Amino acid sequence: MINEFKNKKEFQEEFKRRIIERYGRSIEQAHITEKYMVLGEMVRDYASVHWNDSKNAIAEKKSKQMYYFSMEFLMGRLLTNNLMNLGIYDLVKEGLADLDLDINELENLESDAGLGNGGLGRLAACFLDSLASLNLPGNGNCIRYEYGLFKQKIVNNEQVEVPDQWLSLGNVWEVRKPKHAVNVKFGGHVDMWMGEDGKAVVNHVPSLVVRAVPYDVPVVGYDTKLTNTLRLWSAEVADDACDAANLNEYVNEVREICRNVYPDDSTEHGKLLRLKQQYFFVAAGLNNIIDAHLRVYGTLDNFAEMNAIQLNDTHPVLCIPEMMRILLDDFRYEWDDAWKIVTETMAYTNHTVLSEALEKWPIQYVQDLLPRIYMIIEEIDRRFKYACSHDLGRSDLMNESCVIKDGQVHMANLAIIGSHSVNGVAALHTKILKEDVMKNFNDLYPGKFNNKTNGITHRRWLLYSNPQLTQLLEKTIGPAFKKHPEKLEDLMKYVDNSEVQKKFMDVKMERKKILAKYIKDTLNIDIDVNSIFDVQAKRLHAYKRQLLNVMNIIHLYFRMKADPNFRIYPRTFIFAAKAAPSYTFAKEVIKLIHCVADKVNNDSDINRYMKVVFIPNYGVSIAEILMNAADVSEQISTAGKEASGTGNMKFMMNGAITLGTMDGANVEIVERVGYENAEIFGLRADDVALIRHENSYDVWKKYNQNGDIQKVVNSLVDSTFSNDPKDFKQIYNELMFKNDEYLLLADFEAYVHAQGNIEQRYRNAEAWARMCLINIAQSGYFSSDRTIHEYARDIWNIKPVTVK
Repeated sequence: MINEFKNKKEFQEEFKRRIIERYGRSIEQAHITEKYMVLGEMVRDYASVHWNDSKNAIAEKKSKQMYYFSMEFLMGRLLTNNLMNLGIYDLVKEGLADLDLDINELENLESDAGLGNGGLGRLAACFLDSLASLNLPGNGNCIRYEYGLFKQKIVNNEQVEVPDQWLSLGNVWEVRKPKHAVNVKFGGHVDMWMGEDGKAVVNHVPSLVVRAVPYDVPVVGYDTKLTNTLRLWSAEVADDACDAANLNEYVNEVREICRNVYPDDSTEHGKLLRLKQQYFFVAAGLNNIIDAHLRVYGTLDNFAEMNAIQLNDTHPVLCIPEMMRILLDDFRYEWDDAWKIVTETMAYTNHTVLSEALEKWPIQYVQDLLPRIYMIIEEIDRRFKYACSHDLGRSDLMNESCVIKDGQVHMANLAIIGSHSVNGVAALHTKILKEDVMKNFNDLYPGKFNNKTNGITHRRWLLYSNPQLTQLLEKTIGPAFKKHPEKLEDLMKYVDNSEVQKKFMDVKMERKKILAKYIKDTLNIDIDVNSIFDVQAKRLHAYKRQLLNVMNIIHLYFRMKADPNFRIYPRTFIFAAKAAPSYTFAKEVIKLIHCVADKVNNDSDINRYMKVVFIPNYGVSIAEILMNAADVSEQISTAGKEASGTGNMKFMMNGAITLGTMDGANVEIVERVGYENAEIFGLRADDVALIRHENSYDVWKKYNQNGDIQKVVNSLVDSTFSNDPKDFKQIYNELMFKNDEYLLLADFEAYVHAQGNIEQRYRNAEAWARMCLINIAQSGYFSSDRTIHEYARDIWNIKPVTVK
């Protein structure tokens, strides 16, 4: 079988041959889905040659490897990405065209892999792309979710969740590897006795055994042969794990582990299922890594020297006690020796300052589901407390920082104690961790905390998704930025060039037309491509403040209705967001957006000046046409709440202006472009902290002082946007009877003023283009290549590998 086709003719012959062999029909008779499957398999097999060479090169050189454990990897479509990275896109495109096939039709058949929810998973995907493109040996470890999060539909203005059947055509990129299957044990009890060597012998007698089978996906680097692996674990029936009478019950229990990402944790069953998922992929992945290490070295004494494990948020933190279990029980290590190996291997990335997002599990859940793991967590906790009071002399910090307290296992505390590195994901976020949220640990472990500001892969978010801008940049500054995104800064020499400004605005218009067509085709809404495209695209959460955006839209609507002489520069407000199925507040905000849209879009006095659009089922593929069409990037979270954000970087790289608070990576964006090239408003993180500390905020005082605020808030419950005044009662109650936790009313006037400034800036086309070009020029810093360089140097100590 030919895996590496060298020219167009070879590709065509191989393509036709495979269709006949696979489906027993000619290329003319084959269905378009069959053509897509064959093309995907050919590209995967093409990459597999490099994949094999990469594994051999890493083994020969005994290179240290990194494993990125994450519950999410939002990879997006891989066909275009892999063709581009392999340098064969044009060859394949032309070869298909000669066969009367349009590559775009085949590309559009691919589903976004349903392996996540939002920024956490997209960051992980960008990191994998950068690792491979920088020749760094780094692999992903995740669950092969059968249905993903959910597919969002809007019915009667409300979000409805239906299954995300991303595997309906199969996954052409994966290779099933049953030889690497691992049995994972849950429940039951633990027997212990003293062995002949004087150490405890441990036997876990489980009540449930699940077979974890890996599916490997090649991760193809850009213009390089190094190909890493994303390993996805699928839960299957284990041999002799139940008797025939209980088969159906057992199969259901096994299958639900990988059914979808983030089961509803509002029920006890859902909580236990989440915990089961976390241990499932941690235990399987870790056991595989250890087996692979032993095949080469025969000992685990040097495990930390040859392997790094990055824990992406708290979901994979069970890696710490699981590795202790393996070293203690299976390999008979002494505790201190095992702990040294574990802590030198593990590193933890924190993604949130929200206390409710720092996972805590009831003791009973962990004891019942993972009895041996809980015993080890207890011992970690006991030893930490002893070290606090005796070795570190900080018994005053012991109770606040321990792992087990208030009847719960605190996963973030376990992550910090069991890792050699803890990093935040933006400078402000890391500062808040060190000085506030995790101050105790920063005092206990000086130097353990560090910052790694997030990044995005410029290959997907600029080169591939925005070929028009890429072509303009290449003509203006040359092609070096494609491999070295920091070279985008060369564009600074051209920001005052009127010809470049005009060409940029032409590019932006072309991208706006593409988005407008998508909106027309999908939602049957006509939007004005000459209007300002004002976009807020991110997970829907109260702290991200989509509601503040809506409140300004309501305010503008009321003002234009009341005053025929007041009209805004035409503006299209575009939202894209999913709300967690059990998050009723967020779902109510989605309904409000749609009800406001109905009112605005159908008002003939107003809709020439303003349209409101909600794009459903937001994901990577939609982001690829949305972010490069935006004029304004809405990044308006309550200061101090957003860890970093990566959407802000994608918008910036495509020439949108940040309208935002000084939160997350917005701070570093402004440091690079200057306040004059962004629109910053509202309370700073220190202001918010002071308000919280002094308990000085009074929402009713703010409401009573401002007539515009009163009108907007009252409209939530006076049937302005719905015939049922109860529809938005929860939103009203969150604002007015829970003292506006995320300070929307406190920032409302500043936000309205900032929106007015945006309009005035946009009216000056040359000045606007100049701002956009400066943002693009300064966006190279936010490449995930830079982020990965820093991780590799400061935390993982991994080096590039040359594949011949």
